[in-house]
Amino acid sequence: MLAQERFERILEILREKQSVTVTDLTKWLNTSESTIRRDLTELNRHGLLIKVHGGATAVKSVLSREEEVITKAKKHQSEKRKIGEYAASLINKEDMVYLDAGTTTEMIIDFLKEYDVIYVTNGITHARKLMNAGFKVHLIGGEIKAVTEAVVGEEALEQLDKYNFTKGFFGTNGIDEVRGFTTPDMKEAAIKRKAMEQCQQRYILTDQSKFDQISTFKFADLKKATIITDHLKNNKLREITTIEEVFS
Repeated sequence: MLAQERFERILEILREKQSVTVTDLTKWLNTSESTIRRDLTELNRHGLLIKVHGGATAVKSVLSREEEVITKAKKHQSEKRKIGEYAASLINKEDMVYLDAGTTTEMIIDFLKEYDVIYVTNGITHARKLMNAGFKVHLIGGEIKAVTEAVVGEEALEQLDKYNFTKGFFGTNGIDEVRGFTTPDMKEAAIKRKAMEQCQQRYILTDQSKFDQISTFKFADLKKATIITDHLKNNKLREITTIEEVFS
């Protein structure tokens, strides 16, 4: 069983039982105690469980699975379009723009007007739409994650290191004032983290459903990016980062 699969299974068990021992996890996941202890240490480091003597206890509910693109694309469509339209208005002539894979960031493409810009993306769908619309686009190479149609992996990380972006637009699966921006997949989290490091200005595009949610892997603190959303319920977040509300 791969590490990602073990992480998801451990979190599923904790959601059901609220606490678990290393001995039980060793038996249920058919792996060694040393492996389980390392997994618990890693998940504890990301704030996804509380490691205790001999096992772990649950924290706030964690989203560990990613919905398929076709499913996510049908949700909150009007909100995503308004967010995408506003984000597109922030792109200026001669910008070097990174577009993260995702259904909300994809909406930006429908409203782009500036052609004297280079767009770089890890989204298969994004690259195709940009190309068909006549924009300059670079698609980073690497492993393709089928569920989200995103390019991930070590090769993609190496390629991102060559770029310096003026602006980057990112999606997220969870936003929490303590845990930050999170996503279910370790490899996607690594890509988001690296791409954000390469950006002068960073924007997280999200509808209100992602607030007060925690997913498996953290990729940035809230203060690292401006949040563009349709509606903000928790005004405490304004004390941490810049929020741009776009009412649908």
